Amino acid sequence: MAGENQTQVSEFVLLGFPYGQPFIFFLFLAIYLATLLGNSAILALVSLDPHLHSPMYFFLSHLSCLDICYSSVTMPKVLANALRPQATISYRGCLAQMFLLMGCAGSECALLAVMAYDRYAAICQPLRYTQTMSRGACVGAAAGCWLWGLLDSTVHTLLASRLSFCGSTQLQHIFCDVPPLLRAACSNTRPNEVALHAASVFVGLSPFLFVVVSYLWILATILGMPTAISRHKAFSTCSAHLLVVALYFVTANLNYNRPTSSYSPAADTLVSALYCIVTPMLNPFIYSFRNQEVQGALRKAVWGRGTLGSPGSNA
Repeated sequence: MAGENQTQVSEFVLLGFPYGQPFIFFLFLAIYLATLLGNSAILALVSLDPHLHSPMYFFLSHLSCLDICYSSVTMPKVLANALRPQATISYRGCLAQMFLLMGCAGSECALLAVMAYDRYAAICQPLRYTQTMSRGACVGAAAGCWLWGLLDSTVHTLLASRLSFCGSTQLQHIFCDVPPLLRAACSNTRPNEVALHAASVFVGLSPFLFVVVSYLWILATILGMPTAISRHKAFSTCSAHLLVVALYFVTANLNYNRPTSSYSPAADTLVSALYCIVTPMLNPFIYSFRNQEVQGALRKAVWGRGTLGSPGSNA
């Protein structure tokens, strides 16, 4: 039945988790609420506190917005399915979910690279930082990240819409993504696999290598600083971003580039949950854990101590 039209598939059955269990529902609900609360707090603080009106926090606010989108693409459907005896998603809903998920993934890869360049410009070229990271440059870079992700997801979604499933409507996953769709398809998946590998290089690996090179230059500059205080201050502005980069790119690579021989449904579900569900929850806490500016802005917002900074201040 290789010639069967793929649009005859009306829905997919998701087999990633043992659904129909209240524990799964409340676990994911807690994660989703923590994600919304943490990232919304970052967005509010960056908007309200003039101390956080700098390029670094401008890009951080876009990262928080992306993380909210990430979770909101998958979690509402996961929660809706969690208490059902059988978890399903419609064919069109699956393609829409995959489009938005891949768009967020591509945008976040590019944004993390831009954030690394911002730290490079601040530490390695401080005298030119204001000119390099002007308001126009920041807005243009952020818009480019969002468009880059949407372009990547458009390619994957168009290719996925041409797949045939020959009556196979079961996906070993908790939401729709490219790898489980390719495993369920019965038509030729070679174009999809080529596009996925190309995206892994240009959308995933290239930004990661850019981050690595940027931080090698940053490390060399920091080690050349004359005092321990200045070195510690420079390191402290980079540590959170490095942790987020490591967490994101490691889980993304495991999600999209694991060898087929090492595939198992349980491992695939776990990696996808870490990549798309847990990481967006952790990012705001990682950035605020040792960040004095964010902690100070949060204290002022919660306890009302003083004003929210002076308009001329810069982070």
